Order: sequence, then structure tokens, then C-alpha cells
Amino acid sequence: MASSPPRDVKAADESLDLEGTFRARLQASADAKLALLDELEPCLAVARALIDAYRAGNSLFVFGNGGSAADAQHIAAEFLGRYYLERPALAAHALTVNTSALTAIANDYSYDEVFARQLRALGRVGDVAVGITTSGNARNVLQALIAAREMGIVAVALTGARGGLALDAADHWVRVPSDDTPRIQEAHITIGHIWSELVEAALFGDRRTE
Repeated sequence: MASSPPRDVKAADESLDLEGTFRARLQASADAKLALLDELEPCLAVARALIDAYRAGNSLFVFGNGGSAADAQHIAAEFLGRYYLERPALAAHALTVNTSALTAIANDYSYDEVFARQLRALGRVGDVAVGITTSGNARNVLQALIAAREMGIVAVALTGARGGLALDAADHWVRVPSDDTPRIQEAHITIGHIWSELVEAALFGDRRTE
């Protein structure tokens, strides 16, 4: 038989406005995404860059820290596997997944270099590199964007409202007009999903699977 929660836990639960919080956060998430309707041109420019890169046989690289690392892996998976369509795999690399490389580079050089050094080894002219940082100031993301531009790789900064230092380090700046980190991250995944759909449609036609 399950035991009852401690009295202080019950009291805390009763003091929370559960429904109000859910409604407020859902509305804030929707508002952040709707605000992207005024930010479409940078989003579309990156979609075009991705389509051109894949048509030329190039690759996508995605990277970030923490929740943005998870977002990088999620976005890369949509291209490697499939989004809507049954189609050939598209080359996409999340630079967050090789723990041996990450820790070796951080230990031997610095944490600022963990993405840039991988990109220098694996990237080539015409690829696309998407650095995800809600603040726009993550130093390892900035270093990788700088390396990308030096290598002739299309550098994309995916950030929150302010952009930070990343807006000057990238060829394309895609911003979510919010300063609330969770809402920014939720919108980043939406953007990644739409990019996946547009690339699939451009390369393979609008043949959605059920």
C-alpha cells in the first residue's frame, strides 16, 4: 500500500496553481513560436542553405551545450533518420555525442575548442554548421562558428532574442524573440523540425508517410 506524502509536500502541492501554471507556460511557448512569423527571412535563408548543401553532397553539423546539446542531437537525428518521408539518409553530425573526443579536447586544449576542433577535422567547404546557444555567448559554440567561416562552411547561429556575440560570428543569425530559456529551446526544436520538412520536400518531393 502506497504511503502518504509528507505533510509539507502535500501543503506545497495545494499551494501551487497547477492549472494556471500549465496554461501560462503553454501560452508563452505558443507566443514565442508565433513571434517567429516576424523572423521568417533568416529561417528561410538557412533552409535554402541546407537544401543547396545537400544537393551538392555536403553535410550538416549541429552543436550546443546542455539542453542545446540535446536539441543538436534531435535535429541531426531528423536528417539521419527521417522526418516525414521514407528516403535516403542525409549526412548530419551532432558534435556533442563523442564523449572521448569531447573530454580529450577539453583536457588537452580547452573546453572552448570541443566543437571547433571536431569541425576542423570533419567539415569541408559547402557544409552547414548550426551552433545553438540561447544566450549567443557560449564560447565553444562561438569558436566553432568562427572555425566554420574560416573553412568556407556556412555558419548559422541559432539563439534567443539578443544574439550575443554569435550574431557577429555567423553568416546567418536565426533568433527566437524571447529571453526565457525554456521557451527559446522549445522554439529551436520547432525551427529544426521545419528545416527538416523543407529539406525533405525539396530533395525528395512532398511524399509524406502515414
